[in-house]
Amino acid sequence: VQLVESGGGLVQPGGSLRLSCVASGFTFSSYAMSWYRQAPGKAREWVAYITSVGGSPNYANSVKDRFTISRDNAKNTVYLQMNSLKPEDTAVYYCYAPRFGSWGQGTQVTVSS
Repeated sequence: VQLVESGGGLVQPGGSLRLSCVASGFTFSSYAMSWYRQAPGKAREWVAYITSVGGSPNYANSVKDRFTISRDNAKNTVYLQMNSLKPEDTAVYYCYAPRFGSWGQGTQVTVSS
């Protein structure tokens, strides 16, 4: 199982970013996926979840109504659209395949003016 995130960067407060995670080594369309994040000095926290067919997305309260998780099973890719970003969203964002307990390497998101 391999998960490769991309799309992080530096953005001003109120801005947007879209993260991508390309999966390989398993039948992507059969499994749910999640996004997590870890801020400096803090524990890793769950951000969002999506089922294998893209239904029933769930979000942490801290990102609800600002972030959207989606997936394209034809491209073996899961996305995290992040809008109205805040400085407290600064973290390394990780893609996670719950069924396999596998993590990507992470992508840094920094929200700062």
